[in-house]
Order: sequence, then structure tokens, then C-alpha cells
Amino acid sequence: MDLVRLFDTCLHSLWLLPVLAIMIAADGPVPVLPSETILMSAAAAAFGIHDVRGTVGLFAAALVGSIAGDLLSFSLGRSSNRLLPAAAHADTGLGHWVRANLFHRPVVALMGARLLPGGRLVSTAAAGRVGLPLRRFLPGSLVSSAVWSVYMLAVGMLLGPMVGGNPFLSLAAGVVMAVLTAGGFAVIRRLRARRRQATPTGAPPPHAAPALVTP
Repeated sequence: MDLVRLFDTCLHSLWLLPVLAIMIAADGPVPVLPSETILMSAAAAAFGIHDVRGTVGLFAAALVGSIAGDLLSFSLGRSSNRLLPAAAHADTGLGHWVRANLFHRPVVALMGARLLPGGRLVSTAAAGRVGLPLRRFLPGSLVSSAVWSVYMLAVGMLLGPMVGGNPFLSLAAGVVMAVLTAGGFAVIRRLRARRRQATPTGAPPPHAAPALVTP
């Protein structure tokens, strides 16, 4: 009973929003904090009791924290390579796709990468490293942050009726959703890696048109 009361106090504390915004911002360059789990748990609790003001506050905290963290990763990517994890320097897979699209479609590149595990760090750091102008980076960060924030709240909205505002169930649901999401992306990534390994080097991709032979 005391544990449930503790969770309830944390999820409805006045400090939740600023602390959550700071955690989401710090999660940009160093993605090890459970900011997504806490955001989904708090959203589930807010939707469970129909707390409109709390839901709007969570969206604002998520949006502000996300943009701030993007700017921090962007700055680190432009000024320093040593302060970022190795994933931010990847030149294959997601990193290669991001770099190929940043200058032509920065909003699409940042938004598409944002919804993948580790994609936020890779895309924002890459934008800084390749010298993408800040005026072109900001719209992409704003759009991707807004889409991500809405997605997190949508998950909370789906969980809300199930937990009924119970803080312990809200936290448990947030943890379960975070694990399922990460596990789903891991399975997809492994399947794609196996498919690439199964394709012989130099072989044309499936359904590729035959090359024309000139006399």
C-alpha cells in the first residue's frame, strides 16, 4: 500500500514535468535513462483519471525536453566526437541512410530515424557532424519531437482504460510497453540482418530489372 502511494505521489507531483523534461533532454546524447517508460506510465495514469491538464503538461514536457536534447546532440556532433557513444558515429545501416537524406530531406530523415531505437542519437549527431545548418535542423527536430510525443501519449491513452489511474499498474504497463517495443524492433533488425547475410555479395536485389546489354 505504501508503494502504491509512493508511485501515485511521483506520477502526480509538481516536479514530474520539469524532471521528465530534463530526463528526455539528457536521453538525447546519452540514451540510458528510462524517460520513455516514465512518460508512458504518467500518460497512462493521466488518461486513466481523465486529467486533461496533466496530459497537456506531459505533451509540453516531452516536446520541450525532446527538442532540447536534439539540440544538445546536434551541438556535440558538430563540436566533439569523443563525448558521444559509438552508435552516433555509425556509417552503415541507419547512419548511412540518415546521412544520405539529411541535406535533401532533413525533416523526413530526422522524423523517420526518431521512431527507431537509437535513431534519435544517430540522426541528430549526424546532422551536426555533416554541417547541416541549424535553420534546417530545427524544423526536423520540431516535427520529429512532436510526432514522438504524440506517439508516447497515444500509447498512454490506450493503456489508460486498462490501468484506471492506478499508479502501480500505470508504471507496470509503461515498463511492459517499453520492453515490447524494444524487443519488436530488435527482432525486425535481426531479421533484416539475416536477409542481408543470405543475399550473395554482388547479387542483384530481388525483383530487380535485368541490366541492358549494349552491343
